[in-house]
Amino acid sequence: MTLAATAALLATGPTTGAAAETHGFLSPTGVEIAFLLVGLVTFGAALVTVTTRQLVHAALWLVVTLGGLAVEYLLLTAEFIAWVQVLIYVGSVVVLLLFGLMLTRAPIGRSPDADSGNRWAALTVAVAAAAALVWVVVDAFRTTWIDLDGAAAGSTEATGASLFQNWVLPFEALSVLLLAALVGAIVLSRKAKAESSSPPVNSRSATKSSRTVTESSDQEGAR
Repeated sequence: MTLAATAALLATGPTTGAAAETHGFLSPTGVEIAFLLVGLVTFGAALVTVTTRQLVHAALWLVVTLGGLAVEYLLLTAEFIAWVQVLIYVGSVVVLLLFGLMLTRAPIGRSPDADSGNRWAALTVAVAAAAALVWVVVDAFRTTWIDLDGAAAGSTEATGASLFQNWVLPFEALSVLLLAALVGAIVLSRKAKAESSSPPVNSRSATKSSRTVTESSDQEGAR
């Protein structure tokens, strides 16, 4: 959302001040009301995603959550970010998650293992992270307004210009991080495959002892 808001700000420029003079918090527009309603639905779907004990239902509610975020991006006139959200997250990540559930034969019904005793610790960390994120965003864009009724400001050209001019260093750092995660996943999978292919020590000793007993019995039979 921060990237989309930054791209919209760079594209709108000095027109944001005029938008701030036309309305305020006590006189919201229809787009702002729709943004609030969609945000509430998205927040509810996110809560159901992390609280349900059915893995398949959690994945489906995750689709609703990510779709709600895409609608929020559309309402912020960030069309490119919205379609990227739909194509990558809804169309790839969630489908990959569902395939993983099917291939691992995850239970369809309620899963007691999906619950954890660290629920209150996780809730505390989530509330603290949400409060910090809200404080940072509000402090950064306190006096900034976006004309949501005007032309779409989050186009591919505006987003690309903002990304490769102002955010190129975080973009490259993120690409290096993803590359390191990919290499680490390959190394761990190869290590796990090597450990699974080699027989355990107990089986080796049992095999050697059985061979010794067989050889001694053969020698006694030959005598």
